[in-house]
Amino acid sequence: MKARDGGLLALRVAVGGALFAHGAQKLFGWFGGAGLERTGATFERFGFRPGKLNAIAAGLGEAAGGALLSVGLGTPGASAAVAGTMIVASSMHVDKGFFNGKGGFEYPAVLGWSAAALALTGPGTLSLDHLLGHRLNRSWMRNLALTGAAVAAFVVIARRRHTVAVRSNDLGVTG
Repeated sequence: MKARDGGLLALRVAVGGALFAHGAQKLFGWFGGAGLERTGATFERFGFRPGKLNAIAAGLGEAAGGALLSVGLGTPGASAAVAGTMIVASSMHVDKGFFNGKGGFEYPAVLGWSAAALALTGPGTLSLDHLLGHRLNRSWMRNLALTGAAVAAFVVIARRRHTVAVRSNDLGVTG
């Protein structure tokens, strides 16, 4: 085993494991999470409509993307799902600055960039992608998946901002 492959495995398991746990909190209420109903209601309050559907998408992006990233299966798609989800998560914290301790976007940004970096480097030899001959990890897939995830994330952000603006306008709130 090369040190590089061990490093990629460690990175995949750490990032993927953290993401799986966060997604499981949203979807199932595991690890002290709110579960789907409460997470959906929170998403709705934050302007993600419909809240429950957006909570499912975020939870799957984190849980499924994180699990697949951990084992190194479908790395371009898994990485893109995580990166796209983390772009949206980061947008929710950008007004609080960078640092996580002050509610900033540091944590989701680091997870998202780490996932994107794994798409670009590949999962290494200690992965299911390697075991399967990289059928789900072709070079063209990473660019397509990352571009698609970024576009989808920015569409979600734009829809949320529109919803929040309309709601504020309806309530007579000025910014």
